Amino acid sequence: MTNPLADALAKLRLEGAIFLRGSYSEAWAYESVPGADLAALLVPGAERVVLMHVIGRGRCWIQVGDGDRHWADAGDVVVLPYGDTHRMGGVESVEPVQVGTLVQPPPWTRMPAIEHGGGGDPTQVVCGYLASEDPLFDPRLSALPPVFVVSPVGEAQEFVRASIAYALQQTAQVADGRFEVPPRLPELLLVEVLRLHLANAPAAHHGWLGALHHPVLAPAMAAMHADPAAHWSVAELARVAAVSESLLDERFRTVLGMPPIRYLAGWRMHLARDLLESSELGVAVIAHRVGYESEEAFSRAFKRAHGRSPRQWRQTSGRVPQTPREPGSDHR
Repeated sequence: MTNPLADALAKLRLEGAIFLRGSYSEAWAYESVPGADLAALLVPGAERVVLMHVIGRGRCWIQVGDGDRHWADAGDVVVLPYGDTHRMGGVESVEPVQVGTLVQPPPWTRMPAIEHGGGGDPTQVVCGYLASEDPLFDPRLSALPPVFVVSPVGEAQEFVRASIAYALQQTAQVADGRFEVPPRLPELLLVEVLRLHLANAPAAHHGWLGALHHPVLAPAMAAMHADPAAHWSVAELARVAAVSESLLDERFRTVLGMPPIRYLAGWRMHLARDLLESSELGVAVIAHRVGYESEEAFSRAFKRAHGRSPRQWRQTSGRVPQTPREPGSDHR
């Protein structure tokens, strides 16, 4: 059985990197640049990014708007799912400075680093981001709070520590104005911190992320993700989840706002769009891969979902790589 969280995020073609190292000393505090401005700087054209702050040493707090202060210690990961403007500071109280005054403006030849504070106890923070052009990216995260802190332990802690150390080593230099980051590393970090967050607060979330840890919905979703082309019915999905059909339908509607077959249809359309943009497979082959018996039925469903036919979507996406076709894929 697949992991729906990792599987779905992988399909979103995430882009990310480690982009800033901060060395602070008591007393210190800063206010970040506006979220939209930071997103545009890191990923031109993006409206928002997911921010992750890994606390390497010391203790600090983070606050979004007028919300509560969240405290983080060495080894913790602070996540801002919507990349909101935020304030961050140490144990001692001090007026925050604008972080933009502490960083040399681009272009950068090395990863930017901040050294700021009054010379007291040190705090070290490593900052990373994730972004995606996929319109499903933001809704996937919509159930999350604006900021939360994850405290990995055991193997998870070692994974986070080793990942950040490796990323820092690899991103010491900048190539063509962009930081080189090991493929999928920020994505894997996000999957891990989301997994830990949801495991500790599974009842606090509705929506897609909450469903991934729901005792009824998770098995059914994993089955659909593992074999989207199967002829799933509510009865078969209920058997997978070991509940009645009525209970499965009620839980899907309560948590996800839709019945199970509608969720399946949406997942199939998402997979189809990914294949149209990232492969040269024929439309008939894609239709079969996502569970449609005919190209015509698939094309009607795709146009109903996206307002364009599969071929029109492919022509306007401009993201088709030159890869070999599968045998028999040209059924046009």
